[in-house]
Amino acid sequence: MARRAAPAAMPLPADVRWMNAVAAVLLTAVALAAGVGVVAWMARQPMWTLRGITLVGDVAHQNAVTVRALVVPHLRGTFLTLDLAAARERFEALPWVREAVVERQFPNRLRVTLREHEALAWWGEPGAGQLVSVRGEVFEADPDDPAAEQWSTLDGPSAEAETVVAMYRRLQPLVARLGRDIERLTLTERGAWQLRLDGGAPIELGRGEADAVERLQRFVTTQTALRARYGARDIVSADLRYPNGYALQLRGVTTEPVPARPKGPAPAATPSPNPPSR
Repeated sequence: MARRAAPAAMPLPADVRWMNAVAAVLLTAVALAAGVGVVAWMARQPMWTLRGITLVGDVAHQNAVTVRALVVPHLRGTFLTLDLAAARERFEALPWVREAVVERQFPNRLRVTLREHEALAWWGEPGAGQLVSVRGEVFEADPDDPAAEQWSTLDGPSAEAETVVAMYRRLQPLVARLGRDIERLTLTERGAWQLRLDGGAPIELGRGEADAVERLQRFVTTQTALRARYGARDIVSADLRYPNGYALQLRGVTTEPVPARPKGPAPAATPSPNPPSR
């Protein structure tokens, strides 16, 4: 006897299928919301409250008092909810700090790795609270190094700080050959370089980095001949912007150097009556 075929399943009406789909979506949303709520509730529990901060790296200018005063009051959230990017910005706002890396340290601490600026000189005015680093970055800080009183001062447009630092490094060995130090190096808004030796003697170097270095090099090579002629006198001022010479004032002597000879160091050529433009 043949077996009767099972009746085919009747498809659900479209409105019923739509209602089932909506119900499934709603149930999923409720489950997700419940899960998020549980997670949020757990994240706010006292066990996740931040208990401490570990500072590592360059911390020579940092201390617990500074961190508590300038960073901790601005940290929002718990170990789980803290915005690490915002925390990093707060640490990088500390004096001397160039870069900070903030990491969670289970279960309730932060580990912060700091990299500090390495100060090279004052920027703008000595003692005004702005320094420039060896990388040419201007930052605000009050140095606690006793040698800071003898630091040079660099100045110029902030965007050109790296250029000023590079120029300082090029000029420093030349000034050392004079037995002097650089008290101040300035790049003016018009692109001219001005140098002041320790003791206050100003030297006008003119425009152009390479040209300014060459002018100072020429000036330095003539000093032996000048000292042989006038003795070891202090430099009062010098203007090196003339195309073939310079104007020089020595302590107790005012002179215009004579033309340089083709071979061997000698005083540079007598400048023209009209001073060069700045």
